[in-house]
Amino acid sequence: MAKQNVAEQFVDILARAGVKRLYGVVGDSLNPVVDAIRRNSAIDWIHVRHEETAAFAAGAEAQITGKLTACAGSCGPGNLHLINGLYDAHRSMAPVLALASHIPSSEIGLGYFQETHPDQLFRECSHYSELISSPKQMPRLVQTAIQNAVGRSGVSVVSLPGDIASRPAPEKAAETALVTSRPTVRPGDAEIDRLVELIDRADKVTLFCGSGTAGAHAEVMEFAGKVKSPVGHALRGKEWIQYDNPFDVGMSGLLGYGAAYEATHECDLLILLGTDFPYNAFLPDDVTIAQIDVRPEHLGRRSKLDLAVWGDVKETLRCLIPRVKEKRNRRFLDKMLKRHADALEGVVKAYTRKVDKHIPIHPEFVASVLDEVADDDAVFTVDTGMCNVWAARYVSPNGRRRIIGSFSHGSMANALPMAIGAQFTDRRRQVVSMSGDGGFSMLMGDFLTLVQYDLPVKVVLFDNSSLGMVELEMLVAGLPSYGTTNKNPDFAAVARACGAYGVRVEKPKQLAGALRGAFKHKGPALVDVVTDPNALSIPPRISAEMVTGFALSASKIVLDGGVGRMLQMARSNVRNVPRP
Repeated sequence: MAKQNVAEQFVDILARAGVKRLYGVVGDSLNPVVDAIRRNSAIDWIHVRHEETAAFAAGAEAQITGKLTACAGSCGPGNLHLINGLYDAHRSMAPVLALASHIPSSEIGLGYFQETHPDQLFRECSHYSELISSPKQMPRLVQTAIQNAVGRSGVSVVSLPGDIASRPAPEKAAETALVTSRPTVRPGDAEIDRLVELIDRADKVTLFCGSGTAGAHAEVMEFAGKVKSPVGHALRGKEWIQYDNPFDVGMSGLLGYGAAYEATHECDLLILLGTDFPYNAFLPDDVTIAQIDVRPEHLGRRSKLDLAVWGDVKETLRCLIPRVKEKRNRRFLDKMLKRHADALEGVVKAYTRKVDKHIPIHPEFVASVLDEVADDDAVFTVDTGMCNVWAARYVSPNGRRRIIGSFSHGSMANALPMAIGAQFTDRRRQVVSMSGDGGFSMLMGDFLTLVQYDLPVKVVLFDNSSLGMVELEMLVAGLPSYGTTNKNPDFAAVARACGAYGVRVEKPKQLAGALRGAFKHKGPALVDVVTDPNALSIPPRISAEMVTGFALSASKIVLDGGVGRMLQMARSNVRNVPRP
């Protein structure tokens, strides 16, 4: 049997760790690794058109599966293109291993062609970034990188010179067991005791939930029912906590709606559950706050804390539920539910007024129809900007759907690349890229990746020929919009020229049929919906202190438009409020 080289050993280790695909663009320093993949049936090489797409795709796949994924870039400019997608994956806590191939090892430090120092460049967007300078470092260094990515939920980077990759791997290299899943973390008894005391002492408790509530929906609902607590959420908590939630009071933050802001400020005790909510201006400073998080570095970095609890949300609530006293008084909960429903009632007028005749089409209408016709287990990938608003307001979670975006890093052009990674996990599952024309055109070249692999991603393009979110920010700041206009082609025609299904929609009555037709198509499809660039309006009540002019809640300030089926959910919850 021929002796393995370092590249082959690297690929074997990835396969043992469960990696199914390596996203990237080929290049000379990567050739040994790509050739090793060619000869290894356990891993596929996914050829994308831009390395940034590779990193975004790997991050999305990791978020869908919860498992380690991988991407790669060739030396210098190749791996440098990975950095934005890796920042996003790292901030989204997605376990991704990035291979940054390197110039010949004998030339490092001598200003060689395409020389960079990737082991240094990627340190800020990774838990671990190291250079393999000798075959003897294999496989221990790669195993350490994997364990950092999986165990700490984020990015690890391995820099590998092409000449090292081609050398023989060390004989009888130890193959230690790999970490491929995370443990659960239970708080200590002292923290549980103190938290029980705070909860029992408080008359009005509010829960504010983030992505750390994933897998804990039942426990959150049971706990909220026992302590009669309103439940608000951040954007990343929406998909995990909003559905089947009789305690829902909406979302706080820059895209906020409903009564979440009021519920967090008018309680006696605010419990932050698995959230690293970044906007401390939206958190109270005059109520008692407890925070539960599995990552101790998150505790207290956004607001002052009266109690920090290090543990999984699910395990912590399992400890709390049998110990806390059931509260009988639900006046605060009912007040917040009523306020939430009233706030949503107040913002649907623009959406319901002649919306089926408005040309150009209201983007809110597009999002609402999309929510209705999309599959119950669809994956939505969402571009940063106004598509974030429409997804936050209109896409209805149900415990089976997924909503993925650059919610922590806030990068443009993320939706299409993320859709690629999401679709590769399951070709039969509907994946919808909610793209803005600015974000889509930035990495439009990777629409060809959909065609090349016949990936059935459906791109729904909100085409308002502008950078809408930036225009809004300028408007709020009292500045005239400048440099925000896009001169766009007929994107549907572009899609057809690429060999995909493409349809352009300019009238509201065409929309539902166009979406259904695209969704029935077995391959990649694009629906170019011409939307109203003037759909945004800013109500008169706005303070200079509000970050970029967004809402404390929809009742205070709202982007013109409705909130989809959330209003129906709120109405249902209010109907269930006991009457005296």
